[in-house]
Amino acid sequence: MGLELYLDLLSQPCRAVYIFARCNSIPFEFKRVELMKGEHRTEEFRKVNVLMKVPALRDGSFTLAESVAILMYLTRKFKTPDHWYPSDLQKQARVDEYLSWQQAHIRGKGSKLFVTKMLIPILTGQPLPPEKVEGATEELNVVLSQFEEKFLQDKPFIVGNDISLADLVALVELMQPVAAGYNLFEERPKLAEWRRRVEEAVGKQLFQEAHEEILNAKNVSADKIAPELREHFKQQLLKQVN
Repeated sequence: MGLELYLDLLSQPCRAVYIFARCNSIPFEFKRVELMKGEHRTEEFRKVNVLMKVPALRDGSFTLAESVAILMYLTRKFKTPDHWYPSDLQKQARVDEYLSWQQAHIRGKGSKLFVTKMLIPILTGQPLPPEKVEGATEELNVVLSQFEEKFLQDKPFIVGNDISLADLVALVELMQPVAAGYNLFEERPKLAEWRRRVEEAVGKQLFQEAHEEILNAKNVSADKIAPELREHFKQQLLKQVN
């Protein structure tokens, strides 16, 4: 049995794993797990990841959860170019620093705006009050300024002159609020140029392919979500924004 990657490209971490594997010509079988159909909650998928989350990896009898762990496993197993996760101690520490910070900041605030501006309105059939959306937008802009000042600075990429796992993980997360209709790159030229460089480094066509589904997600209706999950999702998401 070869390498299997269990993914749903609506998910930011899944897109990072997918793009990384594809642009490094890593051979794998794409196992699609449709979150909106509840396929991550099946007994079959629990055999791969008891946490019932994607992405997940199976390599023979070995299974692995969590996107950062999966990305690092792939860099080591397939000996990908050093720039992705540098062997230089301090450059590697910069990648680790960003990956440690981003979960509660770029990911947390970007996901909150996506949920507030798009996902809850799809599930409930009505938009949230404007002040909720404005609040989530403001929170995201605070961490975007931190990202530019602390991590990007005046460098082409987070670690310096070459793309790393940190850049890939960052950009797929930032595409989530873009999918919700908030063009965060419009008034941030430094961020827009960095985005262009990251897309070119991984391949624009591959990047667009990986994001096609999420960028069309605004056209999804609630009836596309498994009925038994609809209310569960709605209650969980409302808790996140209240």
